[in-house]
Amino acid sequence: MKNLLYLTFIVLLASCGSNTKSNEDKQIGYEILESGEKVSLNAGDISTIEVWEKYVNAHNNKDLETIKSLNHNDIKILTPGGEINTSEEHIKFLDQWFSENNPNWKTFYMIANELTENDTLKQYVTSCHELTLTVADSNLIKISQIHDAWIVDGKVKKFYVYEKPVNSNN
Repeated sequence: MKNLLYLTFIVLLASCGSNTKSNEDKQIGYEILESGEKVSLNAGDISTIEVWEKYVNAHNNKDLETIKSLNHNDIKILTPGGEINTSEEHIKFLDQWFSENNPNWKTFYMIANELTENDTLKQYVTSCHELTLTVADSNLIKISQIHDAWIVDGKVKKFYVYEKPVNSNN
């Protein structure tokens, strides 16, 4: 009986030490590259969410220095209104836009995801926000936004902004 108890304990201990799946093994979907190749989209590293969260908070606080510190110098931003191709251009745009629109983002979700393209790991954060702009005469404009941000070495390398006006009837 004592030997059976020891055997049960050893089997239990061995099973607890088994390896769990890494993020690379946790496929959450796929992406189709420009080449037409379908690649696995996997659960990503949560540290990328921390970078994007800090970035969004810096925008809410109108903290241009923090935004600049989180931008890659050659950041690329693609929005419905156009494209920004450098950190300097981005900061110049934001300086004026902040004073004219007083934007504020309310976050609904952030998802870390990653894929391998041409043997290079690319880490993204996909997020959803409600953007509120305060324009002339204190009028509020609400916009739903989806961001897809590429995070490289703890900084924002590129992001896309997709948006639509919020329908007040919903």
